[in-house]
Amino acid sequence: MSNKVLIADDEQSIRKLYERELTREGYEVILAASGKETLEKVRECLPDLVVLDIRMPGMDGLNVMSKLLEENNELPVVINSAYATYKDSFMSWAADAYLVKSSDLTELKETIDKVLESRSVCS
Repeated sequence: MSNKVLIADDEQSIRKLYERELTREGYEVILAASGKETLEKVRECLPDLVVLDIRMPGMDGLNVMSKLLEENNELPVVINSAYATYKDSFMSWAADAYLVKSSDLTELKETIDKVLESRSVCS
């Protein structure tokens, strides 16, 4: 059974690109365009990992991550932001990884693989 990865990003082009690339890697991909939608999809679909943008309308990614981890502190979260400045925020330390967005998705795919692998070893 393939792992479910939820992509939370307000930019449709990013969501579609990540969906295409991760589907090719064998993941089941779930998409969310806002913080509120991310929380709803996590509850409905129970993903194995969330890739989370920080700057989203309504509720930013750090607030979303805080709520996600309150509900399930075992859920792996990879922050994927265009802004490196948030990396030093103590709020982002709770994430399993922090990546700056790139047109090359190699690092993102490798990070997802590593985080999921480390979580499955521990469980």
